[in-house]
Amino acid sequence: MLFRASLVQQAKTVSHFQKAVLTIGDYLIYVSLALVTVLVLEQLHRGAPWIDLVQFALILIVASIPVAMPAVLSMTMAVGAVALSKRKAIVTRLESIEEMASMDVLCSDKTGTLTQNILTLGEVEIFDADDEQTVLLAAALASRAENGDAIDEAVLEGLKDKSSLTAFHQTAFVPFDPVHKRTEATIQDTSGGTFQVTKGAPQVIMQMVGLSGAEQARAEQVVNAFAAKGYRALGAARKNSSDTAWTFLGILSLFDPPREDSAQTIEEALNYGVSVKMVTGDNVAIAQQIAAKLGLGSNILKADALPVEDDGKDHEESMETVEKADGFAEVFPEHKFAIVKILESRNHICGMTGDGVNDAPALKQADVGIAVSGATDAARAASDLVLSAPGLSVIVRAIEEARRIFERMNAYAIYRISETIRIMLFVVLAMVSFDFYPITAVMIIMLAFFNDVPIMTIAYDRTGLAKNPVRCDRNSVGGG
Repeated sequence: MLFRASLVQQAKTVSHFQKAVLTIGDYLIYVSLALVTVLVLEQLHRGAPWIDLVQFALILIVASIPVAMPAVLSMTMAVGAVALSKRKAIVTRLESIEEMASMDVLCSDKTGTLTQNILTLGEVEIFDADDEQTVLLAAALASRAENGDAIDEAVLEGLKDKSSLTAFHQTAFVPFDPVHKRTEATIQDTSGGTFQVTKGAPQVIMQMVGLSGAEQARAEQVVNAFAAKGYRALGAARKNSSDTAWTFLGILSLFDPPREDSAQTIEEALNYGVSVKMVTGDNVAIAQQIAAKLGLGSNILKADALPVEDDGKDHEESMETVEKADGFAEVFPEHKFAIVKILESRNHICGMTGDGVNDAPALKQADVGIAVSGATDAARAASDLVLSAPGLSVIVRAIEEARRIFERMNAYAIYRISETIRIMLFVVLAMVSFDFYPITAVMIIMLAFFNDVPIMTIAYDRTGLAKNPVRCDRNSVGGG
């Protein structure tokens, strides 16, 4: 937990929008200083009163500085944020709108985002249990209905005789977390005897019970067979109070069907130049099965394929492999953080979805951190965008709106640059060529004011929708 807290502190992003605004401001100041220098030198050469000349030059420079630019652009983004909220996407950081418009890679959770998160119970493979219901009873005792967890609900729903649960009392419960990947409960029966039950990721349960040899090979084969059908596997085990070792009871299969709109939404995202990479804690076979149904591609990497930082090795090839991957399986929260860092280092504007406390580092590090519907408070706090409706379609609609907002901001930036240069060139050329003041200092200030106030209505302009990610090209406005 301390490690993940340190990742949150390490996660830092600087808005490309903020960089662009500063660059535009610097560029206009440099142009203004150059033109004013020419003006002052020329007028001093002609013997103009230097006090009046310096006063006029300072006012000219101040008027050329785009002081209203942050206000106009912030208003444009604020109006856009209201429009995004109507599309079920709540903006927590205004600058993230520009990042959303520039985003070219989206790393998306599988469960609940690409899939329905409505699990149904499938086949049950028995190991050291008497029958399927014994396996289900143990898994049900390691669940809590009041938590509203999709896995717990599926297990409890699959238990035929739900009245059998009344013979047991749960005295302690350890909830599921992304690190340990299992739940555990201490149970007391009607005779006062106690025992423990657990359910979770099969590889975790198999390791915990010490499964080996033929039994381990069989368990792995069962898990792979379920995964090939797109089913998630869930291991269940039990330990009596008098025992020191756990007993592996069996493996349950759960199916989480893809959302009906996921495939179409992913196709829309690709048409907008945004590649979608699936990120899941499930094994590779399940990820490949779901990815195939959604048209994502089959190049799914295991989390251990990610390069390790600070090990002294050249990871250029590994980083390129990550960049070209269609998704990642068996990931932990720190893997999400690493994926974002790698993609950003490859000059991608990266979005990352998440819902839990452990996702906070990756959400904060991403250019666009997206807390999905039902996310924890910690995930929302670390995110730039909070979705109030499930599914990937909300994100695609947000991308569309963000690109329209970006076009409005871009139009204003172009207007402000051209307007400043036009006024400066007009004043300087008039004074240098004809030796007269074409405009007074007060008129310059008033002109700048009345130019910028009406342009705020640009926040409501109708704009086209760019088909590819858009970025503020700082190099096109003076370098930097």
